[in-house]
Amino acid sequence: MKVSKVLYRDVINYSPIDVIKGVDLLTKEIVMADDLAPAGYKLKPKCKFCKNFLAEAKNDSLGTCQASKTKFMAYPDMIATTCKDYEGSII
Repeated sequence: MKVSKVLYRDVINYSPIDVIKGVDLLTKEIVMADDLAPAGYKLKPKCKFCKNFLAEAKNDSLGTCQASKTKFMAYPDMIATTCKDYEGSII
């Protein structure tokens, strides 16, 4: 999955206030979670950005972890901070 547009909710430099908005930690501005983040912001480690994540063809809100022996179901927005199989962001 090649990432072309990065949303605030997908970057480390964003802290949510609620479901709709949050704070850009670099500028201290209130921003919308679904607004495009500025270039150069670092991605959060999420399953959808991992090389081992395979999205389902019929349903883009589910996928599987291909690095796991059991190939468990994973959600694209699941945070992978402690995942030993996470392999970097694809951006």
